[in-house]
Amino acid sequence: MEDCAVSFWIYIGVMSILVGGAVKKFLTFQIGAMPSVVAWLGATLLVERLCALCMPAVLARLVLCVSCWLYFTWATPKPFLPVEGKAVFITGCDSGFGNATAKRLDAMGFEVFATVLNLDGGGAKHLRRVCSSRLTLLQVDITQPQQVQQALLDTKAKLGMRDLWGLVNNAGLCVNIGDAEFSLMSNYRGCMEVNFFGTLTVTRTFLPLLRQAKGRIVTISSPSGEHPFPCLASYGASKAALNLFTNTLRHELEPWGVKVSTILPSAFKTGQSSNTEYWEKEYKNLIQNLPPSLLEEYGEEYLLETKELFQSYAKTANEDLSPVINTIVDALLSPQPQVRYYAGPGLTLMYFICSYLPLSISDRFLQKLFVQKKVMPRALRKQQGLSLNDNNNSIKENMNNSNNNSFTKIID
Repeated sequence: MEDCAVSFWIYIGVMSILVGGAVKKFLTFQIGAMPSVVAWLGATLLVERLCALCMPAVLARLVLCVSCWLYFTWATPKPFLPVEGKAVFITGCDSGFGNATAKRLDAMGFEVFATVLNLDGGGAKHLRRVCSSRLTLLQVDITQPQQVQQALLDTKAKLGMRDLWGLVNNAGLCVNIGDAEFSLMSNYRGCMEVNFFGTLTVTRTFLPLLRQAKGRIVTISSPSGEHPFPCLASYGASKAALNLFTNTLRHELEPWGVKVSTILPSAFKTGQSSNTEYWEKEYKNLIQNLPPSLLEEYGEEYLLETKELFQSYAKTANEDLSPVINTIVDALLSPQPQVRYYAGPGLTLMYFICSYLPLSISDRFLQKLFVQKKVMPRALRKQQGLSLNDNNNSIKENMNNSNNNSFTKIID
């Protein structure tokens, strides 16, 4: 009888630990954490069944000890590594994630090397005003190998005998407002030059310092590099190349003790994304350079709707950059950083649908998630006998719907 009473209370303790751990993981749920969540649920079910069979008190105590060990090993977050003496190099700090990361890391006590395109620009002036003397601003266009090499020399001169702990590859470019067929080749090349080749150049240049420190490489990528978002072919292709390079690098640098992490943000208001003049300029450039035959087949109203959709999504993007900045800090200071971080709302659902549901469902989901186009290309409308007025009304209706749609859109 006494053994049964002891077993009962131990059963309550074990189930509280396991269920509490499972709930905690669900509250911070990410697709990358799926195996550990499943493991917790499996362990909870197994212990529940054992306890239902009135296990002996000795066995119940053993299960309690194992459960406590698992809880404190898996569920309790490890303390961050100390910041003191650590230096980090960050690209693309004129605005957005880079600017916010430079400020956060400087406030934490890091020695920050922040690259900007314009040393006299608003972003650089803001960093000089709010950051400490530890922060060093460097003018670097990452598509220019000579400037990257000079940045390495300047960084080494400032560090002296000290190590470079981290590299944050943040600089990126998205210049696309249309379908893959009529997107300008300059857009494809521009995205590849900055997002892939530029990041590749910086990473290779600074790798000797990072290997010496057994440090960290943190790269800001995009879900569009893993999923086929309509109208983001040039940007997505460059990020896909970047993702493969980063994953390969992660395997190769493991023996050196260098940790490599990739961050995949959801929709945030960064860079030129909320600049109306920027979108107008890109649209006019597209119209002027598009072959007349292709413009006739798609129709200017089709291109106009796409531009309006991009502007609408940019206006409703999240202005709070802290989810991304927090993951950067975790990747730099966690004893065991994650290989992939999903930063921002909506990504868990999107990755679950795209990873586990049939292709027909995931394709339809992506089409509805990003560009809810109403206007058909002009050539297709002629085949179906639709008038231009019908589609002009569709444009207005689509704009109203997109403004009322609060679901997360994926564009960096």
